[in-house]
Amino acid sequence: MTGKRHWDGLKVGTPGENDLSIMGVPFDGAVSNARGAAEAPAKLRELSKRFSPFSEEGRDLRNLAIYDRGDLPYNHDWVSYYAEVERQALELFQAGTLPLFLGGDHSVTIPLSSAFSRYYNPKPVGMVHLDAHSDLMDMYQDQKWSHACPQRRFLEQDNTSPKNLFLVGIREFEAEEVAFWKNNPDLGLVTARRYHRDGHKAVTSEMVSAMGGLEAVYLSIDIDILDPAYAPGTGTPQAGGLSTRQLIELVWDTITRLPVKAIDLVEVAPPVDISDLTSRAALKVIYEIFAAVNSLKEQ
Repeated sequence: MTGKRHWDGLKVGTPGENDLSIMGVPFDGAVSNARGAAEAPAKLRELSKRFSPFSEEGRDLRNLAIYDRGDLPYNHDWVSYYAEVERQALELFQAGTLPLFLGGDHSVTIPLSSAFSRYYNPKPVGMVHLDAHSDLMDMYQDQKWSHACPQRRFLEQDNTSPKNLFLVGIREFEAEEVAFWKNNPDLGLVTARRYHRDGHKAVTSEMVSAMGGLEAVYLSIDIDILDPAYAPGTGTPQAGGLSTRQLIELVWDTITRLPVKAIDLVEVAPPVDISDLTSRAALKVIYEIFAAVNSLKEQ
């Protein structure tokens, strides 16, 4: 593992004693459009040196113990790389920590969620997927490990089911994904338009009702859930998305109202960003993840 820890001002945790562990997965070999997400973990760490260790509401985060495990070095051999990602992620779950994984493109969720499902098996597990895309393709561009496929791969685990998958912010579909959604009516899917029309409280109440009976939920955040006005630096931007404010509120409600045991944040692509706007939006979300975790710690 490589990578330098920054997160200045926060308490330095150890592998065996921390409130949250960070691991970078700088892989973008499965994208269908612009690359660059492999550079996100390094960029996020670099910019974190300029962030205050306080939440936006003034919550003191300096006692939150963060252990940064570094990055899993990029490997162009997908089979061996994904196997190593899954192995390293499983070690974090076995250590009893809450992991925050920094992608990378959204394909990295495939081995990460596999480790998550393996660790909690046979208990049923769930996934909250915040994204412009449903990522329900069985194959995309002749590849089952595309970044268009992570939720389909998640549903292949033997302790998951469509009723334990909840997607928010969706605004682009392939025909196969629409058919899959219609054939699985228990699957929770809130389009960006419905989020706008129904409002935050209605959507989060629906999410909690659908997922609240589970003991472990994985939160996957694709930065392209945001409108490109807020996050232009991503591989497949889609107009009509959420604001950074709305995403922060979604993340807070998910972490504080559901048993979130793993989080990833993916698809930040610094090379196609503008003035680090997307990286800074992602960091704002990350620091509010810290704040939400800290609020639970203090209860």
